[in-house]
Amino acid sequence: MQQAEIISPKLPAISDVPTVAVAFGGGGARGLAHIHVIETLDELGIRPVAVSGSSIGAIMAAGMAAGMSGAEIREHALATVGNKTAVVARIWGLRPATVRDAVAKGIRIGQFNLERILKAFLPSELPARFEDLLVPMKVITTDYYGQCEVIIEQGELFPALAASSAIPAVFMPVRLRDRVMIDGGISNPVPYECLMDLADIVVGIDVVGAPEGDGTHIPNRMESIFGSGQLMMQTAISLKLKLRPPHIFLRPTVGRTGVMDFLKAREVLAMSVGVKDDLKFALDREIEARLKR
Repeated sequence: MQQAEIISPKLPAISDVPTVAVAFGGGGARGLAHIHVIETLDELGIRPVAVSGSSIGAIMAAGMAAGMSGAEIREHALATVGNKTAVVARIWGLRPATVRDAVAKGIRIGQFNLERILKAFLPSELPARFEDLLVPMKVITTDYYGQCEVIIEQGELFPALAASSAIPAVFMPVRLRDRVMIDGGISNPVPYECLMDLADIVVGIDVVGAPEGDGTHIPNRMESIFGSGQLMMQTAISLKLKLRPPHIFLRPTVGRTGVMDFLKAREVLAMSVGVKDDLKFALDREIEARLKR
C-alpha cells in the first residue's frame, strides 16, 4: 500500500506513518467548508492516497487530486462563485444562443448544460481525464432509472463531475454513458465506504447540514424541498455510520446556508473554520493509536 506523505517534527519516518484517504460529502455551497479540510492536510504535510466525493465534494476532491493547494482552491472559489460580478459574467457567457431562445422560456440555471457551467467556473488546473490526476479519485453519481449509486474513477473528468453535481430541482439530469444521472449525494452523501480498504485512516466530511430554526417557522416551498432532502440524506448517513463508520467523521458548522448560497462563500468559510482543529486532533489521535500497536 502506498504511504501517505506526512511531514511533521513530531512524527516518525514517512515509512512508519499510516496512510490517509478522504471522502468529501455533498451539500452545495456548504461544501466550501471542505476548503478547510484541504488546507489542514496541507499544513500537516499529508497527501491522501485516495479521495472520493459526491456533488460539491467531488469538485473539491478533484481540485485536491489535481495538485491544487487548499489556499489555491480558496482563492479561486472567492474569485469566482464567491464574487457576484464574476458569477454574472460567467453565467452571461453561457446564455442561450439567440434572444428568441432566451425569451421563449426565460433564462434559468437548470436549462444550461451543467458540464459547460463547470468548465466556466472550475480552475484550469483540472485535467480532462481521471488518469491525469495526481491522486486516485472516485466520483459518486446516481443512476436515476437504475436506482443505484455509480462510482466513476476513469475516463473523462468533467462529465463525471457534472453528473455528480446535478442537484435535483436545480439542474437537469446528465446523460452519462447512456444512463441518466443525478446528484451523487442522493445515493451516497458522504462516500467513504469505497475508501475503507485503500488506507489506514479514512476521513469522512459531512456538509449536508439540516433544517434549522426555532421550531415554529413554516418552511416555504423551496425550503421544504431542500430541507426534506437534507433529512433523507442525514437518515442515510446515520444508517451508514451504524453499519461501518470511517475512522474520522466530521461535520463542519454550516448553519442555514442554502444549497446555492455560493455568494456567501466568506460566511461559510468563517463559520466552518473550527473543523480545522477538529481534524488535527482526530488525526493526531488516530495516528498515535496506530503507532502504539
